[in-house]
Amino acid sequence: MKGFLPVLIVFVLLLLSSTVGGSADFQKGFEAYIKKDYRTALREFEPLVKRGHIRAQHSLGVMSYNGYGVPKNDKAAVKWFTLAAEQGYAFAQNNLGQMYVKGEGVPQNKKTAAKWLTLAAEQGVANAQFMLGVMYSQGQGVPRNDKTTVKWFTLAAEQGHVNAQFNLGWMYDNGYGVLKNDKAAVKWFTLAAEQGYASAQFNLGLMYYFGEGVIQNLVSAHMWLKISASQGNKDAIKNRDLCTKEMTPAQIKNAQDLAIACKKKQYKGCY
Repeated sequence: MKGFLPVLIVFVLLLLSSTVGGSADFQKGFEAYIKKDYRTALREFEPLVKRGHIRAQHSLGVMSYNGYGVPKNDKAAVKWFTLAAEQGYAFAQNNLGQMYVKGEGVPQNKKTAAKWLTLAAEQGVANAQFMLGVMYSQGQGVPRNDKTTVKWFTLAAEQGHVNAQFNLGWMYDNGYGVLKNDKAAVKWFTLAAEQGYASAQFNLGLMYYFGEGVIQNLVSAHMWLKISASQGNKDAIKNRDLCTKEMTPAQIKNAQDLAIACKKKQYKGCY
């Protein structure tokens, strides 16, 4: 069994200016926020929240959570996210769900977290889809279900969510929730590896080493293991050294050159 299925809680606070209808006042506040002029942003947002403006509510939640222009206050963030979430705003639903997962500003409650994350995930928020997949994989707030885990990981992975891509590759590699499929595992590990995800680079190196889902290739194996090792992956360091013992000096030199070239290409198109 290669790699592992990590519990990775990703809490990304999004402040968007173009996806939901707004107003000139909100736009002015948003532009100030982008410029880190939080005093002006706060001045523009506060009258709007009293009128139930969804994005202004969400924005004050973001500012309260991060301490931008106001003292950091998780309870206030929960308040503002809840108001926006109850009006169906997907990003507020995601952020509120993440806060219930971690117990920030509210008592930790995995069932309530799953409720809000599901609403956000159904609207296509990749972070919510990934976190929901994690919860189904562990039976936290929802019944444990590997097939449902795969469903949510897939939706997030298809949007480029690197943690979901890695974990989906892991599911295919080990046959959890899906039939074991080495080619599918290589596909998802590759996509995550190309985003610089060290664990995916390590697993991809092992796939090349053993010839699982790809034609066995010690040079490619060494390249990915070396790249992962350079990011501090201890398992990659050990396996790279084992791989080295089976290679000729010419192969080792080739792999080292490819690793250097791969980093320069930011891990894209490295084979």
